[in-house]
Amino acid sequence: MKTPLLLSILILSLSSISFSQSRPRDLGISFGILPTGKLNSITDVSGVQVGHLTKIEGENIRTGITAILPHQDNLFQQKVPAAIFVGNGFGKLAGVTQVQELGNLESPIILTNTLSVAAGIEGLVRYSLAQPGNERVQSVNAVVGETNDGYLNDIRGMHISPQEVIQTIESAKSGMVKEGNVGAGTGTVCFGWKGGIGTSSRKLPESLGGYTIGVLVQTNFGGNLQIAGVPVGEKLGKYPFRDALEKSDGSCMIVIATDAPVLERNLERMAQRAMMGLAKTGGIASNGSGDYVIAFSTAEGLRIPYSEENGKLASTESLRNDDMTSLFLAVIEATEEAIINSLFAAESMNGRDNNTVEALPKEQVLDWLKIW
Repeated sequence: MKTPLLLSILILSLSSISFSQSRPRDLGISFGILPTGKLNSITDVSGVQVGHLTKIEGENIRTGITAILPHQDNLFQQKVPAAIFVGNGFGKLAGVTQVQELGNLESPIILTNTLSVAAGIEGLVRYSLAQPGNERVQSVNAVVGETNDGYLNDIRGMHISPQEVIQTIESAKSGMVKEGNVGAGTGTVCFGWKGGIGTSSRKLPESLGGYTIGVLVQTNFGGNLQIAGVPVGEKLGKYPFRDALEKSDGSCMIVIATDAPVLERNLERMAQRAMMGLAKTGGIASNGSGDYVIAFSTAEGLRIPYSEENGKLASTESLRNDDMTSLFLAVIEATEEAIINSLFAAESMNGRDNNTVEALPKEQVLDWLKIW
């Protein structure tokens, strides 16, 4: 009788591990109508790389860095079309005005905590200046976004260094992106539950161009959580106005990548739609929320060279306005799924001053969705 009992325990253990590592889509939750890319990740967009540095030390340090690289070449020398949309501006996004003015991105994107933006800027600048070919460069527009992880992290200690930012950039790779309590999502809180990093993608059918759209989010915001239309926040008793002591403030950084030939004006239109994806999860872009969307295109024909070797006139081909609708839908669906992915991947965490944030009770949620 001992062998069957041990076998049963082993099966239950494996089942638990499988569940904890499963993404919502794997468990039957549907997010829209478009198919995902192969990995359902921002790295499904060819050339895009992501790196994480997760810093969990002692009882009070719960923070990190996430780096997103549009391509593997020298980004300063081969800039990409980009746009930024501000859903709610209570935040510290460095580099925003030059992207809005010139419509391009010349540095990797760094996500970290609020008081480490300065370290992010210095790390990005040092990384860019050290790249071969940039020996005469005297100005770098470093793009650094943040959310405030001060509930779980000793944010005043400013535990992120410029060298760690460089390490994170250099560690960036293609392939599957880790989600949950990693990188810039290490100490974040979302809808009152443990938030983190999440990612998702969509692959348009060939009839619509066959383009790929990928999204990565750093979730640290509030509202009334909804998953596949189910008011999970209300059912779990966590929503903004349930108690005057509970706030819905926070922030969400959203990064969109696409291989579609889209210039800055339509990239901004895509970025605007990401806020619709956030709203589908119950996010409300509250007064104290810094909700920023950075969108860029990796289409090779749209790269902007730093030098004028090819002359002073730029000639490019990009999608017409009439061809943008499917990309808008892809952004909405991928943003919604990336946010929910961040919640499902995150685990309970204890941090600064013994503060604790619990993981979303996934079994209960799945029961309400009648799929578990």
